[in-house]
Amino acid sequence: MTKMNVNGNKINIAHYEAFTDIPGKGNPAGVVFDSDNLTEDQMQIIANNVCFNETAFLLKSDKADLRIRFFTPGHEMNLCGHGTVASICGLMKRNNVTSSQDLSIETLAGILNVHYDHEHQEIKMAQASAEFIEFHGDLDRLMDSIGLLRGDIDLRFPVVYGSTGIWTLILPVRSLDAFLRMKPDNRKFKEILTQIPTASIHPICLETYEKTCAMHGRHFSASHSGTIEDPVTGTASGVMGAYYMSYIEPSDQTEILIEQGNEIGRKGTVRVYAEKKNSLINVNISGKAVYMGEIFLSIKL
Repeated sequence: MTKMNVNGNKINIAHYEAFTDIPGKGNPAGVVFDSDNLTEDQMQIIANNVCFNETAFLLKSDKADLRIRFFTPGHEMNLCGHGTVASICGLMKRNNVTSSQDLSIETLAGILNVHYDHEHQEIKMAQASAEFIEFHGDLDRLMDSIGLLRGDIDLRFPVVYGSTGIWTLILPVRSLDAFLRMKPDNRKFKEILTQIPTASIHPICLETYEKTCAMHGRHFSASHSGTIEDPVTGTASGVMGAYYMSYIEPSDQTEILIEQGNEIGRKGTVRVYAEKKNSLINVNISGKAVYMGEIFLSIKL
């Protein structure tokens, strides 16, 4: 790995846009390489100063090829899809890798496999097996928390908590028009999501802007995250793929393209692969990332 530039209290963070190859689109992520000398508190300070939805910190691992820790401005995350895509893309570039590679990554969600496709400059990553829990909360309060009415729910499909490493509430919505009307009040989420108060809310829709996409989504951050909306969300897209094959088009295997970020000028796409094996739903996602430059911080550590 390339040495992190730390001179006194000056730190540089690589800035990437994930799930796109177009600068200024997709999901911004910060990546700090060779973070072994940083404490957890220092990582949190850096993430808070960078103020992206997530900043990734790469460390050595005695269990895998490397370890990645992910921080929002408010707390550490078990897993981050766009942070992983940005990290591996950056690592391959910095190490001048000229062939495809398989890597294992230690995360708080477990040890996950990642594939770097050199020809297509794309990262494919495994996620934890999908889990779903039925939502038992107040639907009217839920809809009000994102500025919609109960009639906007697509009642053909269930409202469920879902996870492939991070819990989010999957909320099926009837039309794209409703996505333009959404106004999230994240402060209300914790008191509504009583089963999993740290969950985010992820509205989904079968109407899409792009014909090649099977689903559309938005992602509203958990109340304690320090952010409001995630432009293009890898972990929640993985849940969407598992949800699609469990509730929308039941099957043992699916591959779909998901779009997100259109409403906030940050459109990007995530390809999701889901497969049922025995009683488990195994999920992989893939995407690209574009390098945007370095961010230099002068902070007290």
